[in-house]
Amino acid sequence: MSFWLVAACAVGARAAGPCHTNADLWRDQGLSNAISYYSLEWAPFGAAEWGWETYLPLIQHDIHTQCGPGTPVFASQLAGFQQTHGLAPTGLFDSATFQVFKGVWQERRPFVMARLRQECPDPPPINQLGYLVVSEEHADRLTRLLRRDVLDAYRRMVAAARAEVPEIASDPELLQIFSGFRDPEADAARCAQQGNCDGLRRAVCSAHRTGTAVDLYVGRLPGLGVDSTVPASRQVMARGATYRWLAANAGRFGFVPYVYEPWHWEYVRPWDPSFAP
Repeated sequence: MSFWLVAACAVGARAAGPCHTNADLWRDQGLSNAISYYSLEWAPFGAAEWGWETYLPLIQHDIHTQCGPGTPVFASQLAGFQQTHGLAPTGLFDSATFQVFKGVWQERRPFVMARLRQECPDPPPINQLGYLVVSEEHADRLTRLLRRDVLDAYRRMVAAARAEVPEIASDPELLQIFSGFRDPEADAARCAQQGNCDGLRRAVCSAHRTGTAVDLYVGRLPGLGVDSTVPASRQVMARGATYRWLAANAGRFGFVPYVYEPWHWEYVRPWDPSFAP
């Protein structure tokens, strides 16, 4: 038996239970997805990647299933998403389907929509910003500030995560913030100094200027940074219980993801005047 067939069987698990209903219709698609889950060679953000494990938690959330990628139910739910968005409902994951997912996720970020209109949102007034406490700041980088209502939503989200996920409750480092509000002038000077403006690492106009973006510690690959974009690093982050919980639950608290960076989340609700000092 080939490696990919063994992997497919592992991802698909046993052909029984609720994730294997409609197996007569979607079994083959499930097997194909299980193989591509590990073996797909593609470049969704320009650099070569293998497989699509990093993106599975967000995909599962949007197709409304926690079934594995090698199951018939995953394939049938994926087909429903494809049909809804004008694609052939094959039930097979591919680059074209991912581009639609990516568009859906980006459209949920008001900051991205503003940038498409050639707008760079102004930073909030200083009286709308509040200070983090020490236990909320990741030691890798101290940040200090977030918009006050975002900070409240973040605190409620972390409390829920710690109450619902033992792994998060047992590790105070998880979900600490290593970047929040960044002063636009200082951020622009830093990106110019580092020579990577408007790249994937730092932009002249960053979502962090709004006071609504947070970079959260969700784990790391040993030897690499908390925001390493190496594919293997992002894959490790996406496997963790912290990221999986965020993908399924952050929306309850007003946060949406930037899919390329498992650590980056943005609060999308308008400023709540009740948080004015």
